[in-house]
Amino acid sequence: MNQGGVMNLKSYGLLLSCCVLMAGCQARHSEAVSTQQSCQTGAVLQQTQLWFGLSQPDGRIISPQQWQQFVDQVITPAFPQGLSVIEATGQWLGHDGVRVRESSRGVLLIYQASKEKSQAIDQIRARYRQLFSQDSVMRVDQPVCVAF
Repeated sequence: MNQGGVMNLKSYGLLLSCCVLMAGCQARHSEAVSTQQSCQTGAVLQQTQLWFGLSQPDGRIISPQQWQQFVDQVITPAFPQGLSVIEATGQWLGHDGVRVRESSRGVLLIYQASKEKSQAIDQIRARYRQLFSQDSVMRVDQPVCVAF
């Protein structure tokens, strides 16, 4: 920083580089923890939550029939072992500073982690965005201990 408390470009670049490197270390650490985790009961599996908004940009609402058809034709074939659907109301702050609220659906998937399953989840998200003109489908992943 200079005497006025303003960071010069060289210092800013160094700080930014450190942040990027630390983020990479954290990502590798998280992967290591998830593969090395052990459970007192059950087995380590992957849990993914997907969050789907039900409002389309043109104001139309995705109907219960459209939603169920998407579950039956897109999600279930990729995860035939099972899934849970959660009805919810979500909200977020839009780019224009306006708070948006809408009905939404959460899908909870628990499965043996693999590259193929992760890709299947990304394909589900992409298909929903395409079919219903959505900006995004939120994905949250974490390792969990599961016993049946």
